[in-house]
Amino acid sequence: MKTMLKDVMFAAFALALCAAPAAADDVKAGDLVISQAWSRATPGGAKVAGGYLTIENKGTVADKLVSVSADIAGKAEVHEMAMDNGVMKMRPLDKGLVIDPGKTVKLAPGGNHLMLQELKGSFKEGEKVPVTLEFEKAGKVAISLDVQGLGAQAPGGGGMMMKKMPDHSGMKH
Repeated sequence: MKTMLKDVMFAAFALALCAAPAAADDVKAGDLVISQAWSRATPGGAKVAGGYLTIENKGTVADKLVSVSADIAGKAEVHEMAMDNGVMKMRPLDKGLVIDPGKTVKLAPGGNHLMLQELKGSFKEGEKVPVTLEFEKAGKVAISLDVQGLGAQAPGGGGMMMKKMPDHSGMKH
């Protein structure tokens, strides 16, 4: 019985070691935790890109994302996408994005996001794009967007990527 317990403990420890790097890119600023920061690769000549991330407020007071900047972009804003009379419209959030205490706000495709405009270069898959977020209370926070593939819908390569199909090349028709 002791051997089995040792094996289980070893397996749990090994799993914890493997899982630890996944949270290494989390950035803490005051009561905020910023995680899963990513963007999509851009085709050559593209002048805009979106940035996506998750902001968790572990504190007891609201904070607000008031601005964003990036050296690779001439202009950067926090945008909202919302339906207006059946039409999806995008607009800057001029008054910022509030993160209420104990809440998590996700910036994702099709919703609130960072809008990087007047790009000075392309985003290439596998790169990290430095961005500075400015919060009302937590101040300026440097993060990096992990660049995923062109059609990615989520960090870590999720989304519209093709799944490997079984090889049927040897089959007779």
